[in-house]
Amino acid sequence: MGIIPVVLSGGMGTRLWPLSRSQFPKQFCELLDESLLEKTLRRVQKFGSPWAITVNELADLTNKVFRSQNIPQDQLLFEPMARNTAPAIALLCRVLELRGMQDSIAAVFPADHLVTKEDAFAEALALAEQAASSGFVATLGIRPDHPSTGFGYIETLKQAKFSNGGLQAFEVAGFREKPDRDTAERFLATGHFFWNAGIFVFKTSVMIGHFQKLMPELWTVMKELKSDLSNLAEVYKRAPSTSIDYGIMEKLKEQVCVPCDIGWSDLGSWDDVARFDKPAHEIKLSNRAHVVETGSENCFVFSSGDKVYGLVDVEDLIIVDTEDALLVAKKGRTQNVREIVQKLMKQSHSVAHEHKFEVRPWGRFTILREEPHFKSKIITVDAQQALSYQSHTKRNEHWIIVSGEGEVTLNEAVRTVKTGDTVHIPAGTKHRLRNTSSAPLEFLEVQTGSYFGEDDITRFQDDYNRKTTSNV
Repeated sequence: MGIIPVVLSGGMGTRLWPLSRSQFPKQFCELLDESLLEKTLRRVQKFGSPWAITVNELADLTNKVFRSQNIPQDQLLFEPMARNTAPAIALLCRVLELRGMQDSIAAVFPADHLVTKEDAFAEALALAEQAASSGFVATLGIRPDHPSTGFGYIETLKQAKFSNGGLQAFEVAGFREKPDRDTAERFLATGHFFWNAGIFVFKTSVMIGHFQKLMPELWTVMKELKSDLSNLAEVYKRAPSTSIDYGIMEKLKEQVCVPCDIGWSDLGSWDDVARFDKPAHEIKLSNRAHVVETGSENCFVFSSGDKVYGLVDVEDLIIVDTEDALLVAKKGRTQNVREIVQKLMKQSHSVAHEHKFEVRPWGRFTILREEPHFKSKIITVDAQQALSYQSHTKRNEHWIIVSGEGEVTLNEAVRTVKTGDTVHIPAGTKHRLRNTSSAPLEFLEVQTGSYFGEDDITRFQDDYNRKTTSNV
């Protein structure tokens, strides 16, 4: 029958600030050759056409990735607000039930984890599917290679319940919270404790039964969901915010764990990322820093832009540089980066939430400079995509096409544009740019006028069904 891969794509990834921010979180970051969400979807597509669950705020980013990988848009579920993993999985189960797919086996994966041993991953997943077919909820337990205090652990019994080749699935004795160092060392010594990777495999009807028994309040609310999801916002407001671990797994007897070595990392901190900064490592970071050192050792520098970094007589530092923020931390202490983010949030500083660039369904733009009398951007329109047909009341726009070709519409008049062409758009003019080619189109935009906010827009037509008045 196969499985339905489901990717949970929520969370802020605050420990990877300043690269990861609430409006552009870790799973979308340009940390590797492609985003972690893209890597996850490519990995799980081998087992079935993926679904994803995310929050409304990340709809544009997620839709864009799904479109690029030709995944059906009706397999995307958008939460009206973040409510932790139990409501997300309950939503999935209810939607599958409404679509007559309650006998399906679902496998739930985090969007922002890394797996480098994909053959071993497939073998572990096959054994988990076997257990799920027999009515168990299966988890993948990562064999620990050091006594980590940053992960929760799954304790297993000694007798195997299922086996397939060299892999075995063991009944679960319990879930254990993140331990202190001494406890973590004791866990490792027993050989029966494994890191909780947040990967769950189950038959949908079985998980529904667990919700009915162990979280009846949540399932009662979710049962009210209509097949067209028109009342999802009202239902979600009443759903308790609880993790699946606490709500179900810690109370569940009918579960097994498949211990495995799949080359897993949650890339949960800059310390984790720094471990991949080795020339011979198979995973290549998308790092543009050029580091020159004298008298320095054991430092890691990550930059999202081309820049030279000179390090003089320093050691054990992690430095992360983006266009508008710089992080300097001691190695081994980057778990505390979240405290910096919390302080920035209390100060209502935008750098906690957003970058200088923004991603749209059609492409992206980066703000180059913003002054009281003008604003400039570099805008990239993806192949075969288009801006909405729109107008502004408080600003004029001047475009210079710097690469690519397409067509511009001004008050219903259409003309082609190519590299070197210019377009003047007075305030109040209806306008649109469409990329008609198979390569990105890039143009420089200079705005003049009295107001340059992204809310000064009236939208007349849009390929992505966005509101008539909102952001670009």
